[in-house]
Amino acid sequence: MKVAIVYYSGTGNTEEMAKILEGALMGKADVEVFTSDSFTADPSSFDAILFGCPAMGNEVLEEESFEPMFSSLEGKLEGKKVGLFGSYGWGDGEWMRNWEDRVKEDGMNLVGSVIANEAPDDIARKELEDLALSIL
Repeated sequence: MKVAIVYYSGTGNTEEMAKILEGALMGKADVEVFTSDSFTADPSSFDAILFGCPAMGNEVLEEESFEPMFSSLEGKLEGKKVGLFGSYGWGDGEWMRNWEDRVKEDGMNLVGSVIANEAPDDIARKELEDLALSIL
């Protein structure tokens, strides 16, 4: 199985989450990791994609890099297994609930999502490991 991990990280927290996912998938899948700026691959070449983005501003996806990249892929991901992850420092996770709804409305196969308040704690680490295994 071929899995892409595509993320944006401003403070390093979402990057840390991506590394946890990558570690959990090592030896179980062919994994490629990309920042949202560097992801130019054909999404159809992956069996599953894990997208990571922190909450920004008024609980939205990062608007300069991640949002344009994700929007450009939406029509190409119908039926694709997708997992979501990200960190936040305020609010209640509304950005993730909105993102989950968007993914479902676009016809993607959402297998799960994980949020961490700031850096991932032990609970978030376990949830990320579980998400990695559920994407397989």
